[in-house]
Amino acid sequence: MTTRFKYITASEQDKEWGLYLNTVGKAGIGKDSDYPPSGHPSGYMFDWSKGRVLHEYQINYITEGFGIFENKHGSFRITPGTILVLFPGEWHRYRPLKRTGWKEHYIGFNGPLAETFLKPEFFRKENPIIKVDFRKELHDIFLMLFENASSEKVGYQQICTGLIITYIGLIISVVKNREFEGKDIEKRIQQACFILRDNLNSNIDARHLASELNTGYSYFRTMFKKYTGMSPLQYHLQLRIKKAEDMLLMSHMPVKEIAYELGFESTFYFSRLFKNKTGKTPSEFRLMI
Repeated sequence: MTTRFKYITASEQDKEWGLYLNTVGKAGIGKDSDYPPSGHPSGYMFDWSKGRVLHEYQINYITEGFGIFENKHGSFRITPGTILVLFPGEWHRYRPLKRTGWKEHYIGFNGPLAETFLKPEFFRKENPIIKVDFRKELHDIFLMLFENASSEKVGYQQICTGLIITYIGLIISVVKNREFEGKDIEKRIQQACFILRDNLNSNIDARHLASELNTGYSYFRTMFKKYTGMSPLQYHLQLRIKKAEDMLLMSHMPVKEIAYELGFESTFYFSRLFKNKTGKTPSEFRLMI
């Protein structure tokens, strides 16, 4: 693989988006080769003895070869299919093993939204190594990023911003799904989601639901939240509120009837929950049409 990279100057308009690309590059580091290869700006170059501190976020996808990564928290082995997540202001150093070299694909970006998307739940400074194996979809998105950055057509930064978000989202998806691979609980959670969606007009007893699915409640609730991002009852409530939104916007039913139709115990209780979730009362929401 040929070493190619692109360093980009983001305009003030690009920065106003909250996320912008600084650099994108790929390199095939051969056996016994020096690392990093020459030609990079001084702020990116480093030698092993001193390491480096970046002023941007970087994601480096190692698709082939072995190496080592070190930061102030420890030393980590890099294997094929490893993602390195680098944070601004954090000292680090890394390199491929001389006997193997490696292939790397990296993007550097900045902006206040970067911290929002790189949540500590999945991306931790103490251990910035994520094993994803070879994922064609990650490789394809990187190629689109590289192509758009290289062309520098009008609006390319905005396209790259969307691709960066998708790239991060795919990494999170890999991490989240790993916990469910080969486990029967995934099918049971999917069954539970179907049951919850099919019963929007009544309250659901989550313990009874877990029992129906032959699963212990505590384990079911924990895994359901990991899978969907919310507890079974909150998931069900969100579905009911979304249904209420549709009914408010698409029909002339009184709020009282909508509350009754969706199985809420009173109009007052329904209105309070609705405002808590949407920031508006049902009547205020209806006026948005």
